[in-house]
Amino acid sequence: MEPIRDRQTTHPAIEDLRRHIGAVVTLDGSVETLRDQKRMQFLILNRHGGAVQVVHEKAGADDRLAQRLGALTPGSAVTVTGTVREAASVKLNGLEIEAADIVVHSLAATPLPVAADSSLEKQIDWRVLSLRRPEQRLVFEVQTTLEQAMRAYWARKGFIEIHSPKLMGTFSESGAEAFKVQYFDRTAYLAQSPQFYKQMAMAAGFERVFEVGPAFRAEPSFTARHETEFTSIDMEVAWTDSHQDLMALEEDWLVEVLTQVADVHGQALEELLGVRIDVPVRPFPRVSLQEAQAIVRASGHTPTKTDDLDPEGERRLWAHVAREYGHDFVFVTDYPVTARPFYHRRHRDRPDLTQSFDLLWRGIEVTTGAQREHRYDPLKAQAVERGYDLEPLSSYIDFFRYGCPPHGGMGVGLARLLMVMLQRSSIREVTFLSRSPTRLTP
Repeated sequence: MEPIRDRQTTHPAIEDLRRHIGAVVTLDGSVETLRDQKRMQFLILNRHGGAVQVVHEKAGADDRLAQRLGALTPGSAVTVTGTVREAASVKLNGLEIEAADIVVHSLAATPLPVAADSSLEKQIDWRVLSLRRPEQRLVFEVQTTLEQAMRAYWARKGFIEIHSPKLMGTFSESGAEAFKVQYFDRTAYLAQSPQFYKQMAMAAGFERVFEVGPAFRAEPSFTARHETEFTSIDMEVAWTDSHQDLMALEEDWLVEVLTQVADVHGQALEELLGVRIDVPVRPFPRVSLQEAQAIVRASGHTPTKTDDLDPEGERRLWAHVAREYGHDFVFVTDYPVTARPFYHRRHRDRPDLTQSFDLLWRGIEVTTGAQREHRYDPLKAQAVERGYDLEPLSSYIDFFRYGCPPHGGMGVGLARLLMVMLQRSSIREVTFLSRSPTRLTP
């Protein structure tokens, strides 16, 4: 049997090239730029977000390597073999590869249809190309670290991961925002959240669950922070006394995961995106919706809603919190019954208010959560009060018929979290492939 090549030696990572000065190496990558001069050729090779300069001194008109190099176009996939040399004048780590051979795997068409300064819509049209930029790659490296840190937290705290179905027999939030699909001989709905199934897990005795998965909202919204399909991060926890327990849990969770992102990517984020990750201090400020609206009105803005904050109100509340508390986060609590789903638990002494909260980060809502109504009869009564037909909801309400512990939970939009963290102007900049009311491709 032919021995397996030591790829660590013959195919080093670009960041490890300094350990191979004087050695012949083979590097795979894509062409970033090519300068073809009279006597010299300079190629920038990109791999895993790192880059190295490849040089070749032309040997004459019949130099086949020079011909192959000269035919390259940006984006072409190649394998270069050559000797690692020190070159103090080269900005890319003071190194270069003196080319001895090149294999062209795929020659890119030219010119490229999108550039770094193209409009966002064009960037999304050509996502396969815009994602090649180092700053875009960094976004998804941050996303990976973020999710890994979340999972590490959940594992340490005894959470169980679930994967709930995305085809449902009834809607889980509002019927007006649910996508209907033909399911054999009847209508099904794309899940707006795993809410019902998280609560089923509570009744089943799982006590602490999480899910990271797709969710769908049929909202004809064209704002910079809405998508029709998005990745939802959900948690549900049993034996909570109120929404105060849930807010404390989210504070603990966010501080840990943001610390990890700052530790792993802090330098790269400052260099490529000009962004600094400031890990928040606990406890986060908390204000009731009633207090929040008073703050907004005092700032000179009249809220357009009586049972919620409009986007301008959210921004003004953040400005107040940043000024008064030096904090980028604020929990807004105790929303009216009219603004929340029927399954949110109500305050005993204020049945017109729910034990609920939103978390705003720099004036943008990133989390919605609440203590749930876990008692069978009050839950039915609340559904009826809100005008729901109990028959389509029967499979959900039956979860609570045979006993269920007090519990609550929250849903967090992954892309919104990234958008605010990385200070991007649109959720589409941090979404791998965008889905909006007008976009189903690529």
